[in-house]
Amino acid sequence: MHMKIVPVIFGIVMSLFFMFGCSSATLAQDVSMTAVVQEKPEEAMLHKLSAAFDTLKFRSIRPAEGYLKYDYLIPAGFYKQMWDWDGFFIGCYLASHKKDDAKYLKGWVMNFVNSTDAKGYVPGCITIKGPRPIFGKFAMKPFLSQGAYFASVYGGSFTWITPVYEKLKKVIEYREQTQFDSKYGLFFWDIAIQSGADNNPALTNDSNDRSAILAADINTFQLREYISVMKIAQKLGKPDDVKKYRAKADTLKAHMLKYLWFKEDMSFFNIRRDSGTVIKRVTYSNFVPLIQDILTKEQAGEMIKKYLLNPEHMKAEFGFRSLSLSDPSYNNDCIIIPYSNWQGPIWINANFLYTIGLVKYGFQEQAAEAARQIAPILLKDIKANGSMHECYHADTGAPLTPTAEQSPKGIFTGFVGWNMLEQNMLEGAAGGRWMLLDLSY
Repeated sequence: MHMKIVPVIFGIVMSLFFMFGCSSATLAQDVSMTAVVQEKPEEAMLHKLSAAFDTLKFRSIRPAEGYLKYDYLIPAGFYKQMWDWDGFFIGCYLASHKKDDAKYLKGWVMNFVNSTDAKGYVPGCITIKGPRPIFGKFAMKPFLSQGAYFASVYGGSFTWITPVYEKLKKVIEYREQTQFDSKYGLFFWDIAIQSGADNNPALTNDSNDRSAILAADINTFQLREYISVMKIAQKLGKPDDVKKYRAKADTLKAHMLKYLWFKEDMSFFNIRRDSGTVIKRVTYSNFVPLIQDILTKEQAGEMIKKYLLNPEHMKAEFGFRSLSLSDPSYNNDCIIIPYSNWQGPIWINANFLYTIGLVKYGFQEQAAEAARQIAPILLKDIKANGSMHECYHADTGAPLTPTAEQSPKGIFTGFVGWNMLEQNMLEGAAGGRWMLLDLSY
């Protein structure tokens, strides 16, 4: 019955077209116009955001000056200094879009390498006047070898690393001497601020309780440092180092699973060094291990569904929160000094890491949804203010910090930096071009 109806309907439609003088060319034009109208939302947002970042990115790039011998990367706005993970993320963003721009990630590496002392200490912040020690003996976050590896991958050559290779190893050795707990075989932050998630409630800023917590995020970052230097050693023809750092990576991964993974909760948690007490807070840092191949697909899937995609925990209307909605400390207060706010608001770099985990474990559509949720709040911010904010209200999308009052002379200075990672997220959502910063081995 249906087969008879279809030709009749088709005939009526075609008759109407010819009755009103519609040519096949006109029909083709109508189809073409329809295709334009039906452009995916993420594609339209990607075009707008890419165009904005083509201009805004230059606020995060500074020419070599003074102590900094290479062009350097800054968050822009309030921040004029070169920072550790900020520069890494900005450099990866730039390198992923233009091969020649891998020079900026390389410059980030070289500026930090040149600030390494004889023991292997390198601070997390450097200015044109010199290093800016902030955390005493505690070094920059573990990103230096990763930066060298990805600068080489994007730039197409590893040979430039040869003169500084031993310094990369020295930095790793220094962290092993100062931030490593031999009892657990795991690493620790000194205080929460050192981690970058400045007031993460799964850490502490208590001056009387320093170096107290073995954390999921620092161990993931350090694991990736081991893998990065291992891969660099492969490229430079150093088989003994390949074996050495592969063993370190395997051991650290095993200790993370033994002490930081809790099967009954299906989650990573931080633990205290003194007592082994588990800090059961559902927060940003729990999910950082998902960017690396630590869990099975089944384990990661359970964790993602139970916490990350759960509106009662991390999933919000405008992306993923930095702290569970169910946590007693959850808030979206407008804080920037002294601790910014990682107790609820949307952070773009955190959402970028979340999406890596989602994509790696088969949740591409959920990652794409996050990209589609975040883009409008950035576009709105850029249109209204000519720049962006560091973080956004998870439940309203409103820009939070820095406000004009928190900015020098009461003038809103904005923020660029790692917010540009949203372009990479949208490229994944629109065409499957995810920047996963993969370090499989």
